[in-house]
Amino acid sequence: MNTTTTSPTSAGTTTIPISLEINGQQQLLQVEPFVTLLDLLRERLQLTGAKKGCDHGQCGACTVIVDGKRINSCLKLAVSLDGASVTTIEGLGSPTKLHPLQQAFIDHDAFQCGYCTPGQICSAKALIDEGRCTSREDVREWMSGNLCRCGAYTNITDAVMEVMEQGAKT
Repeated sequence: MNTTTTSPTSAGTTTIPISLEINGQQQLLQVEPFVTLLDLLRERLQLTGAKKGCDHGQCGACTVIVDGKRINSCLKLAVSLDGASVTTIEGLGSPTKLHPLQQAFIDHDAFQCGYCTPGQICSAKALIDEGRCTSREDVREWMSGNLCRCGAYTNITDAVMEVMEQGAKT
């Protein structure tokens, strides 16, 4: 962690330099010690896919992938991630070539309002990459931290299962 050089902001708050790889791009940032990863992504880097739902780590709308593991970005201070690799929904697929999970969510109508969808997809990608799920019950259990107020759980499970069964490279 690079905490040797700090600098005060105009409001007198100290910032700490950090380096993050975000969606494959190296970012050198000056961050106040109290800024969460979610707020850094949304407010400073304009990566607004991860949503601020509950801001208490209970809904999963802010799920992103850090060093291959899914986390609730609203609970993680950005300065604690110096040197980490972060993947957000913006780092999966592109408008012209969707990630297999993005396509499966469309094919299975696995979203209604769409608010939770970025977090659901990031969670599903990490879940598949972990390789521990083998059944619908496993998917439901391991995705239980990602809430959907619209109740699209069956369709979400169908989408994740399709990608798992196809063995698509996530």
